[in-house]
Amino acid sequence: MQQFKNLSICLISLLCGLTIGGSPSVQIGGLFPRGADQEYSAFRIGMVQFGTAEFRLTPHIDNLEVANSFAVTNCFCSQFSRGVYAIFGFYDKKSVNTITSFCGTLHVSFITPSFPLDGNQQFIIQMRPDIKGPLLSLIEYYKWDKFAYLYDSDRGLTTLQVVLDTAAEKKWQVTAINVGNMKDDRKDEAYRSLFQDLENKKERRVILDCEQDKVKDIMEQVITIGRHVKGYHYIIANLGFVDGDLSKIQYGGANVSGFQIVDFDDPLVSKFDQRWEALEEKEYPGADNKIRYTSALTYDAVQVMTEAFRYLHKQRIDISRRANNGDCLANPAVPWAQGVEIERALKQVRVDGLTGNIQFDQYGKRVNYTVNVMELKSNGPVKIGYWNEVDKMVVTKSDLFPNDTMGLENKTVIVTTILEAPYVMLKKNADLFVDNERYEGYCVDLAAEIAKHCGFKYQLKIVGDGKYGARDAETKIWNGMVGDSF
Repeated sequence: MQQFKNLSICLISLLCGLTIGGSPSVQIGGLFPRGADQEYSAFRIGMVQFGTAEFRLTPHIDNLEVANSFAVTNCFCSQFSRGVYAIFGFYDKKSVNTITSFCGTLHVSFITPSFPLDGNQQFIIQMRPDIKGPLLSLIEYYKWDKFAYLYDSDRGLTTLQVVLDTAAEKKWQVTAINVGNMKDDRKDEAYRSLFQDLENKKERRVILDCEQDKVKDIMEQVITIGRHVKGYHYIIANLGFVDGDLSKIQYGGANVSGFQIVDFDDPLVSKFDQRWEALEEKEYPGADNKIRYTSALTYDAVQVMTEAFRYLHKQRIDISRRANNGDCLANPAVPWAQGVEIERALKQVRVDGLTGNIQFDQYGKRVNYTVNVMELKSNGPVKIGYWNEVDKMVVTKSDLFPNDTMGLENKTVIVTTILEAPYVMLKKNADLFVDNERYEGYCVDLAAEIAKHCGFKYQLKIVGDGKYGARDAETKIWNGMVGDSF
C-alpha cells in the first residue's frame, strides 16, 4: 500500500478525471447519500491506495437523497450518459427497485454496501454479507423462544421474514415492531412508550434490526427508562457492533450481543487503522473515529472494482462504451454489450479486505465470509466466537452469558427481613392476603421494583426472632437476618 501522505495531490488528479503518466483509466460512477461523509472518505482513500502508475479508476461523484427515486433516476442516468463502466452506490427500500431495474436493463454493474437483496438480481454486486445465518445461530445458542423483534423497514424486510419463518417452524413467539417510521420530533417519546408496552408484556429479550444511528437513539431511551439493567438482553442485528458508543449501557447490567465484520485485531485492518487515524479530519471527514463497517465495505468495494478492471485490462478484453453513451430512458433500451464481461469479472474477484475474505457467488452475493460474535462486558466489547457458512457459530470464549440470559427469571429468591416501620409492616387487613401481599412499606415497594426490573420472583420471609443479626460469643452462631442468610 502507498503511504497516505500524498493523498491530496493524487486525489486532485483523480477527481478531475486525469491520469498520471498516461496510465489507463476507467471511469466509474459514485452515488453517495448525504451525510455519508466517512464512507466517502474511505472511498477516496481506496482510490489512491489501489491505483497504480499502470492502472487506476476515475470517479464521477453525485450526492443525493437515496430515498428519492426521482433523484436516483436523474443521477443514475447522468452517470450513464457520462460513459461510466460501473457505478458504486447506496440504496434503500424506496430506491432499490429503480436501481435494479436500470442495472438489469442497461447491463451496468452496481457495487453496493447497502443491505443484501433476496432473489437473483443481475448486475448487483453486494459487498455486505448476509446477517440472517449469524442471527439465527445466536438466537438458537441463547435458546430464545420468546422475544421482540424491532426492525427498520428502510433496510428491507428479508431478515425479518426469515426470522418469522423460523419462528413458525420452531414455535417461537415473536413480537415484530417496525421502528422505521417513527417521526423525528416524536421518536424519543415513541421509543419510551414502545418499551413500556414491552415491559407490560414481560418482553425483556429484544433484537434491534437497525443501523447504529437508530440503535443509538433507541438505547438512549432504554437507559432513560431503566431498561438497561440485569434481566434484559439485546441483540444488535447489524455488522458493526463496535461502531456505536455502548459505554452508557455497559455498566447497567443488561446483556448486549451482536456481530462485527471488521476485525481490528487482524494485521491488515490494524495497519490500515493506524494510517486512518493519522488522517486530518478536516480533509477526510469521519477519520477522527474508527472506521465503521459501512465505510470498510466501501473501501473494499474500491479494491474489488480495481481488481476486476485491472484483470480486464490485462486480458485485453474490449469493454469500450462506443455508441452506448446516451439516454438511459431510451425506448427501446439499448443494453451495453460489454456489461456482461464486466459483471463476470467483478464476481470472479477474490481478495482479502478490511471485511475479511471477499468472494462472490454467481448472483453477486458474498460467500465464504466470517462474522465475529460479540458480547458487551464490563470492560467493553469482547469477541466470544465467530460464525461462518461451514462451521456456523463457534464459541471460543468460556466466560459467556449463561444460556439462561434472563438471569434469575423463573427462579424464586428468598428476601429475608424483619418487621419494622416504615420499612416492612403488616397490612391492617393482612389476614385477607397471602405471601408478599400481606406486607407494605418502603422496603416492600423497593423489593417489588427490583424484582420487576431484574425479572425474578421473590418471597418475603420474616425472621422469627425479629433481630438484624448478631454473633453469639459462646456458640459462634449468628442470629437474626444475618443468621438466616447462612
